[in-house]
Amino acid sequence: MPRVKLTLEYDGRDFVGWQRQDNGPSVQAALEAALLAYCGQDLTVAASGRTDAGVHAFAQVAHVDLPRDDKPETIRAALNFHIQPKTVAVLKAEIVPDDFHARFSCTGRSYLYRILNRSAHPSLEAGRVWWVQRPLDADAMHAAAQVLIGKHDFTSFRAVACQSKSPIKTLDSLSVSRYGEIVEIRTAARSFLHHQVRNMVGTLKLVGEGKWNIRQVQKALEARDRAAAGPTAPPDGLYFVDARYDEIPASSDSSGNPPTSPAM
Repeated sequence: MPRVKLTLEYDGRDFVGWQRQDNGPSVQAALEAALLAYCGQDLTVAASGRTDAGVHAFAQVAHVDLPRDDKPETIRAALNFHIQPKTVAVLKAEIVPDDFHARFSCTGRSYLYRILNRSAHPSLEAGRVWWVQRPLDADAMHAAAQVLIGKHDFTSFRAVACQSKSPIKTLDSLSVSRYGEIVEIRTAARSFLHHQVRNMVGTLKLVGEGKWNIRQVQKALEARDRAAAGPTAPPDGLYFVDARYDEIPASSDSSGNPPTSPAM
């Protein structure tokens, strides 16, 4: 049974999240239904990380063991044919070693959060941004964000229902930039606590509005108390950007061709 690595994008508005649940449609269930239609068997898909209801993905990574040996391009095309709704797309399929695991082999994950900062409500991007009407100082937000970089106890930015064994995480990067009416917050780490990104964004928004300063963000971090930090930002503006892995030897790419050696 070949192990296949799948790269997917999806619009999270249609789903209760990545994980299969009884209370509504999930990305995992949609993908597994497509696999059933393609292979005729119930298969379980594992992802690099779970996303919440309403959260989107540019390049979520998952893996599955297939009962048939098809070319990667055939796998990708078949899954995209069967998958419903079409707000999920398989961008790439790759044959990977049997010891590859989408979650446990992952060495880093990155997220993007988008804020639409203007007085007029979003029309084209409704459900894909956090609409904030009060002017935000992106430079002040970026300066405050640097306090959170590094290894810390992130209890103050952790959801009460978080199941992680430890609140200690190492944040590799956290930046805030403005592009016209859009404020983008980008962050990367090996792994994140439940709601950590959204809670950091909610806190930085307070800084952008002039309600908090850098010292207050530092105090919130040091408090190790969820009540000490800012509110949880809505899921609308959050995007899973990518998952990083150490080099994975692959037998073929998504087109079914053997990989080429890098130019020297």
